[in-house]
Amino acid sequence: MPKYERPQPPIFERVEDERLHRKQRLAAAFRLFGRFGFSEGIAGHITARDPQFTDHFWVNPFGMYFGHIRVSDLILVNKEGDVVKGDASVNQAAFVIHSQLHEARPDVIAAAHAHSIYGKAWSSLGRLLDPLNQDCCSFYEDHALFNDYTGVVLDTSEGKRLAEILGNKKAMILQNHGILTVGHTVDEAAFWYITLERSCQAQLLAEAAGRPRIINHETARLAQTQVGSHSSGWFSFQPLYERIVREQPDLLE
Repeated sequence: MPKYERPQPPIFERVEDERLHRKQRLAAAFRLFGRFGFSEGIAGHITARDPQFTDHFWVNPFGMYFGHIRVSDLILVNKEGDVVKGDASVNQAAFVIHSQLHEARPDVIAAAHAHSIYGKAWSSLGRLLDPLNQDCCSFYEDHALFNDYTGVVLDTSEGKRLAEILGNKKAMILQNHGILTVGHTVDEAAFWYITLERSCQAQLLAEAAGRPRIINHETARLAQTQVGSHSSGWFSFQPLYERIVREQPDLLE
């Protein structure tokens, strides 16, 4: 079989270029979340670690609709929760959750959480997803269940518990709450969220129709290595990025 060389994430010589790249990807991720109907009032947040100040992260302004966010709207938050760049406030739950995830996982560049409908519906079952199809195998043995909903996450101790349960995995089902994903790039974290939401939808539809057949353990584990890698997540986001920039170029402003 011939070997196909996939594109790889860019490498930057200047931190300013890397910062701009992450912010552009972050703004695009918000526009896609808005486009796909993942917004729910003021809920939801995606963060990107700053490449220079690595204990700071860029995030959406509290209360701004995902579909309106531009690069210039993003705010920078430090490890104490202070907004150090931007003139908007930060969602307290966003700071509590994401600050602890970024601290516990130095490998994580971005994390995404929203209250999208199928993720919310699936989370109420208090179960991990089954390997029902190839896309869902991205998360096989690579997502966790946080099964102790205690209300809005407003205390750092709760954020630490979330980080502990997530461990070294890429995604988590937050029981009675929603879903969360992380990645080594903004692109990866955003794509994992999008496909996790659709995987929740697929399993809900399959179980409503009958008794779905589950992929066996060995095959599911193999498929996970084929479609669930960091590079696969990054690459899968690229067509979506091109689509949203073409449709909504003002996001780059």
